[in-house]
Amino acid sequence: MVFLDIWRSYRALPLWVQIWVLGILMPVNLAALFFMGQPGGVWVAVLAIGAMLPNIGILVFERGLSKMMAFPHLLPWSGLIIWLLVAMPQGSAAYGVYLWVLIVVNGISLGFDFPDGVKWWRGDRAIAGK
Repeated sequence: MVFLDIWRSYRALPLWVQIWVLGILMPVNLAALFFMGQPGGVWVAVLAIGAMLPNIGILVFERGLSKMMAFPHLLPWSGLIIWLLVAMPQGSAAYGVYLWVLIVVNGISLGFDFPDGVKWWRGDRAIAGK
């Protein structure tokens, strides 16, 4: 069963990675949905969430988590961070705080994603837990 294979793969990751992915990275990016009415909010949501969606296909195809999952994040999140740092949209105070949290969280993620992408490109195609 695909879902069970993905779950086992996820649970094979170090605990801090599990917490990072489901406790911080995904919720922070999905929170963009709550700010779609703010200036630039739709674009923030498209870039934040759009970078995660291709990983569903990768998870199903590989039946688990691998370094290949870094690639969908690279361009959208890099572009999002650059855009926000250069021309931060002005909105509510909560939105401003959210955008800074998003910059920090996705910046940390990209700090893992770029090396993981290089490792995958060089042949590290392992699926966690397999």
